[in-house]
Amino acid sequence: YGILEDQFRSYFEKAAAMKGITGENLLAMLERRLDNVVYRLGFATSRAEARQLVRHGHIEVGGRKVNIPSFQVMPGQQLAIRERSRKMATVQRALDLTGGRGVPPWLELDREGLKGRVVSAPQRDDVGFPIQEQMIVELYSK
Repeated sequence: YGILEDQFRSYFEKAAAMKGITGENLLAMLERRLDNVVYRLGFATSRAEARQLVRHGHIEVGGRKVNIPSFQVMPGQQLAIRERSRKMATVQRALDLTGGRGVPPWLELDREGLKGRVVSAPQRDDVGFPIQEQMIVELYSK
């Protein structure tokens, strides 16, 4: 997810304090980061590119500009490419390249409107790569 150790530890501590399975809570929090949601919707070709789009103020959540990559997007919230940023070559290229990648079931994409919506909280099965969260929990629980 492209975050540093201290921030990852902070996510782990928050996940451990939540109800439910710590590893699944951790993955859900990481998936709901704004930079990750921008990447998952296909507005960027990588998480680093998505982070830069967010940081430079090209994304709005609920109609307001948000430039914090770690912002936690909640179910029901809408996000969009800002009006002034819609014609950027970076965004158009990303949409062309990621068209076949698909959007996870917890997200909804309006490709023409350059906006998306978080339909529900991400589930363990929605993580697109193999990860053993139990090993992470064991490491950080020490």
